[in-house]
Amino acid sequence: MIRSSGSASLNFGEAQGTITDKDFIFKVSLVVKELKESRNSLKILDYIKEGDNDKRNKLLIEVEQLIAISSKMIINKK
Repeated sequence: MIRSSGSASLNFGEAQGTITDKDFIFKVSLVVKELKESRNSLKILDYIKEGDNDKRNKLLIEVEQLIAISSKMIINKK
């Protein structure tokens, strides 16, 4: 969970420093991939009822919003 969420953040930072649209799209695509991995981890935690239910739900909503934002950024660059 920490690795995938941290990777998404670091890849987004790299995307901000890209020169070409193609490179930006590639980096943000990696962000989306890592966010989806984080979402899957949260769903597993939800399934096994690990941790606080409210926190899990808030994190799931947050990751869904970040996926939507990142995906829209890719569409806008194409």
